[in-house]
Amino acid sequence: MFRLTGITPDISILLLYVFYQKVYYATHDQSFPSESEERAAYWVGFGEHVGDALTHKLLDAETNKVIYRSVVCPAVSRNLNKRSAPDGGESDPVKSPNPTVFVRTRQDDDPSVYKPMPDFDPDSLIGRTFLLPLDGNGERNRATVTKKVVEQLETDGINLPQKINYLLDIGQGRSEQLVSYNQLLEHTERSEQEADGVFRFREITGHQGPLKPTDDGYKGSTYNVEVEWETGEKTYEPLATIAADDPVTCAVYAKKNHLLNEPGWKRFRSLAKRQKVLARQINQAKLRQARNAPVYMFGYRVPRNYTEALQLDKSNGNSRWYDAVQLELSQIKDYEVFRDKGEAIYGKNKQVVNAPDGHQKIRVHLVFAVKHDGRHKARLVAGGHLTPDPVESIYSGVVSIRGLRIILMLAKLNDLELWGADIGNAYLEAFTDEKLYIIAGPEFEELEGHILVFHKALYGLKSSGLRWSEKLHDIMKDLGFLPSKADPYIWYRENKDGTKYEYVAIYVDDLLIAMENPKEMIDQLKEKFKLKIKGDGPLEYHLGCDYYLDPDGTLVASPRKYVSKILEAYKNMFGEDPKSSKLPLDKNDHPELDNSELVGPDQIQKYMTMVGQLQWAVTLGRFDILSQVVSMSRFRLAPQAGHVARVKKIFGYLSKTKHYAIRFRADEPDYSNLPDQDYDWCRSVYGDVHEEIPEDAPKPLGKPVVHSVYLDANLFHDMVTGRALTAVLHFLDMTPIDWFSKRQATVETATYGSEFVAAKTATEQSMDLRGTLRYLGVPIVKRTYMFGDNKSVVKSGTLPHSILNKRHNALAYHRVCEAIAAKIIWFYWIESKANKADILSKHWDHASVSDIIRQLFDFQGKLPWHNPVQPIEKGSDTILSTLELLGSQSDEA
Repeated sequence: MFRLTGITPDISILLLYVFYQKVYYATHDQSFPSESEERAAYWVGFGEHVGDALTHKLLDAETNKVIYRSVVCPAVSRNLNKRSAPDGGESDPVKSPNPTVFVRTRQDDDPSVYKPMPDFDPDSLIGRTFLLPLDGNGERNRATVTKKVVEQLETDGINLPQKINYLLDIGQGRSEQLVSYNQLLEHTERSEQEADGVFRFREITGHQGPLKPTDDGYKGSTYNVEVEWETGEKTYEPLATIAADDPVTCAVYAKKNHLLNEPGWKRFRSLAKRQKVLARQINQAKLRQARNAPVYMFGYRVPRNYTEALQLDKSNGNSRWYDAVQLELSQIKDYEVFRDKGEAIYGKNKQVVNAPDGHQKIRVHLVFAVKHDGRHKARLVAGGHLTPDPVESIYSGVVSIRGLRIILMLAKLNDLELWGADIGNAYLEAFTDEKLYIIAGPEFEELEGHILVFHKALYGLKSSGLRWSEKLHDIMKDLGFLPSKADPYIWYRENKDGTKYEYVAIYVDDLLIAMENPKEMIDQLKEKFKLKIKGDGPLEYHLGCDYYLDPDGTLVASPRKYVSKILEAYKNMFGEDPKSSKLPLDKNDHPELDNSELVGPDQIQKYMTMVGQLQWAVTLGRFDILSQVVSMSRFRLAPQAGHVARVKKIFGYLSKTKHYAIRFRADEPDYSNLPDQDYDWCRSVYGDVHEEIPEDAPKPLGKPVVHSVYLDANLFHDMVTGRALTAVLHFLDMTPIDWFSKRQATVETATYGSEFVAAKTATEQSMDLRGTLRYLGVPIVKRTYMFGDNKSVVKSGTLPHSILNKRHNALAYHRVCEAIAAKIIWFYWIESKANKADILSKHWDHASVSDIIRQLFDFQGKLPWHNPVQPIEKGSDTILSTLELLGSQSDEA
């Protein structure tokens, strides 16, 4: 630069960080005081034309967007901000078959160690496509990179680095546009930020012709038609090509524009005259458009089959798709998925005369995809839909999410180490008993035309999931584990000294391991059973949740990444971020009374997508929006405009509180001052009843747990049907472990009845959870502590000789009373403001539940209160004695 300009350049900014070094940048938009003032990013350069001389170019670790910031600091391993960027990931990134070339750059913290900087291959951009901006005619065209042009620069006799440009093919005879490397990257980045998936027709908007071979724009057909895709792109395509794929759309256009008598269009006259047939075939054409339209992923054209993959490689001047296919088939060969029975011999009617007896012929096909980093992938999938349904059950279950949370809690309680792992190509580890074969296609090369009999459980076969489950079952038994009878996909075994149990939770091929030495098990899976284990190590990410430790060592399960993902999807759907909101829904809001207009099909699809996303967020731990999601889920089939606005408001609340997480606290709650409820039930209608303890449960080992449950009911929650809402929240020690919210099946005319229905539900769920814990070998401290905020219900349930005047509540009444008589539960009254289930039963306001919300989702360290009978207000000494309560008479009971 000095030789070129005569000015000594300031390279200070280049000495601060290395490429892709992890850093933190300052932010001032945190929603809560507990939210970090820093966000994680990666240093990717400096701002040439943005800000001052020390403006850094960063890649945000959460949004994957390039930003420019001046206040930046390094994120060294000894001082990581885990609130800002908890490390996550289920598996290690897949390594590219072509090793990346690195060049040395400046020294890092250790002067003896150099930080590598990746060297980008300019040839990798050939064959990539992107959408160009609108031209002067309002059209958008897709450009394809066809050639790299290298220009050697020279000035004053000095050779300078080569300048690289690229030649773009835009079609329509305009293929001489030259762009620089930087311009090409800008085009590609903008294109990827737009909708870039399956292209479908909107309509044919115009035509050119008649054309001669000497005319500009001639593409092998007398006419070209202008096709508008759903992305907004308009391109001229040969009429012959479009007609071959979609004659119906061409016929509709020709009839509308009076072209049926013109040469080149007459072929559509017979189709256009058959009105009923045409109307029916228009719908069929829409489906064909989706199948035949070009598909793009991250700027690359994705083939539909092996033949098209080879054509794309040829046009792009590389072998990426071919290499991806060969990599997949090499794994198929390594796993011995097929048994070769020799070349097929055909008889009359093209029947295979040497097919194996009792075997059915099916097909296989390749599925192609492009990863975010440009890697081309191929997967061989069997056409299992062609096979008859097996008589036996073919489904493979997975661990319940509640069971997963229980294992996390037990690991924290018994000081077990938590690891996660993923089994690669899991199905191919199992054998299949389906008698099937294929005739190898051209992708199998030297085996083309051979009879290949299925030997392993290939993806797509109906029984593959079950076969893999059986394979893993045998492996776990060999390792000394037993499946729990409460959740068969939780496996347990005693530790070496017999003082506690170790657990493995299985979700298809994802393993959650809670053991004293998880690495020992992983090594056995790799060495003894030859499984390909990926992403093994301390638990950081599993099934959509990040896991990390608070400064005090508390385990945190945070769905922040998932929430950020659905917020990004929201922005893609509506073109803007959701408006921040303090509440999911307004207090006492009743969506069932909304009288706005019904929305169209497009909005219905978006509504269903958003509700589904919110439901999974609740499953991952965001039960603070449970009652709101329950209310809005009712309208999925026919939402109104007001319902869409309400769901958007819930997204706005998530955007403000996306840092919320649940914490696994193994501290035993202090119930020492709760009054005794031991009454003599022997002379009641229930007699000398006891809790049934399963005889086949494993012996209890490890530390005991305390089970608490909070219940609530919201009378007249639904003002159209009059039904109340039941809400139940379960805790193991101080950890929320399960939550429930649902409209009641019957209409209750008083709070007493709806609360008793909720108490019955809470009792039955408590008995189920206690059984699950026993089948996992967990000691339980005495009875379950059940808390409700209706005095009459508590009195009726806890007094042996209470009288029930409302007979229609008899079943709920007897279910609760018998559980209390059997010493399964204790039932205590608490004030409504101390009832944690209150946030699940109604559309709350922030002022009334802010303390509960904070303690459940946003409080680090030891909780400031333990006894739920105590009011939450600090300094209050008001404790209601249950004995005093039982001495009062209720008008409702």
